Amino acid sequence: MALPLAFFALFFAYPVTAIVGRGLRTDTGWQAGRIGEVLTQPEIAGVVWFTAWQAAASTLLTLLIALPAAYVFARLEFPGKQLLRAVVTVPFVLPTVVVGTAFLALVGRGGLLEELWGVRLDTTVWAILLAHVFFNYAVVVRTVGGLWAQLDPRQEEAARVLGAGRFAAWRRVTLPALVPAVAAAALMVFLFTFTSFGVVQILGGPSYATLEVEVYRQTAQLLDLSTAAVLTMVQFAAVALILAVHAWTVRRRETALRLVDPARTAHRPRGFAQRALLGGVLLTVAVLVVLPLGVLVERSLDAPGGYGLGFYRALQSAGSGGGTFLVPPLEAVWNSLQYALAATGIALVVGGLAAAALTRRAGPFVRGFDALLMLPLGVSAVTVGFGFLITLDEPPLDLRTSWILVPLAQALVGVPFVVRTMLPVLRAVDSRLREAAAVLGASPLRAWREVDLPLVRRALLIAAGFAFAVSLGEFGATVFIARPDRPTLPVAVARLLGRAGELNYGQAMALSTILMLVCAAALLVLERLRPDKTSGEF
Repeated sequence: MALPLAFFALFFAYPVTAIVGRGLRTDTGWQAGRIGEVLTQPEIAGVVWFTAWQAAASTLLTLLIALPAAYVFARLEFPGKQLLRAVVTVPFVLPTVVVGTAFLALVGRGGLLEELWGVRLDTTVWAILLAHVFFNYAVVVRTVGGLWAQLDPRQEEAARVLGAGRFAAWRRVTLPALVPAVAAAALMVFLFTFTSFGVVQILGGPSYATLEVEVYRQTAQLLDLSTAAVLTMVQFAAVALILAVHAWTVRRRETALRLVDPARTAHRPRGFAQRALLGGVLLTVAVLVVLPLGVLVERSLDAPGGYGLGFYRALQSAGSGGGTFLVPPLEAVWNSLQYALAATGIALVVGGLAAAALTRRAGPFVRGFDALLMLPLGVSAVTVGFGFLITLDEPPLDLRTSWILVPLAQALVGVPFVVRTMLPVLRAVDSRLREAAAVLGASPLRAWREVDLPLVRRALLIAAGFAFAVSLGEFGATVFIARPDRPTLPVAVARLLGRAGELNYGQAMALSTILMLVCAAALLVLERLRPDKTSGEF
């Protein structure tokens, strides 16, 4: 546990504490009274309330729409399953500014809905909620479906033999086993929507603002660092409370599960109900996921001289962005891949060690550390980015000019995914299997290799996929620390979207399409590398 603790303290707690302290400290001392002044402002109270309720609504809506898909990917076999699993994960790695822009093209002024039915949803909360479901759909499908595919269906069948109906057997046997995974997925969705920035800023207009949007406005537009620091503290406290409650409830419900090879649980659709469910999921994916992604592709090809590759060809020139780039924007692809691979390695090492420690130890300190590991998902990425700049600038940690700074920031977001993905499976492993291996003379390392690893390797690949995906799409902190001559794909897209002109907008859509294709290709490769290609997971 020493390495995860040191990583968390050095690269998260220290930078965030430093930037908040700088915002609340002046030449005359601390501004303790500023906290009360900010929190009593009616507009700030409105921001806090909107942040909480839209996050709750987005989480509930995502669970309702995505849980049927989790079952379909876990239990049913159908042509194109691997490709479709990769497609539903692509939105999760897209920068939020791109997600907002894609939905603006669908539901905003001149968008598809207005062209077909004269309906506009931009500047409404419905556009925000739908974009959040689009962005977080894969979180529920991957996290819940991953465990669901490994649950032994014979336990539910035994309950039905004893007289329980289909729904009663599912509710009494399968649902309790899925609770930790559902809770973990709901937590991740809530945290992402609670700290939503790009989606709310683009689709909400001036009417709606989350804490993250308000922190940005106070920092970048009003230059009020003290108000931004107070809002960061409020967000931090709210997320800490949520994580503490989550850790307590999940631990109370965890039980040892009988896990089996997913290849034994998946089957072709049987009967009308399963075929109808599969059809409904495919239709949902087509409308909710494929349609917005199709808009990105269409916009990237809609060049001034007609449909073609004009915007893609322009990406090869450093001067195509009007002085925005020191290097051709296309180089951002290679930069992002390098950073994401390094960040994934860091996240797997730190998160894997943390998950193993949390599995084998107990006590209040361990439970508190479990919740602390999730805090990077709930703290403003703007705050983390600024914190890196003002704290990691002196020996022995002068990393401002080092390439490792970007992977470290990206790994902060990847570690919680590794922990939350691996922990339910690790805790589900029957400890008697380890004890039996020890009795037979196996060393702890061999017992882990022979007992834990076969059951955990699929969760490990899921965790690697999540860490790689979030690293590719991380924007909030990277935009402050990425070197001008080594931009990532999200940073390059944001720079292009921030400049006027059809060429810049088209290149942003082209880069977004490349990011989408890179992610899809990486996920498909990961599918091929799985030990069992018919399983319901990575």
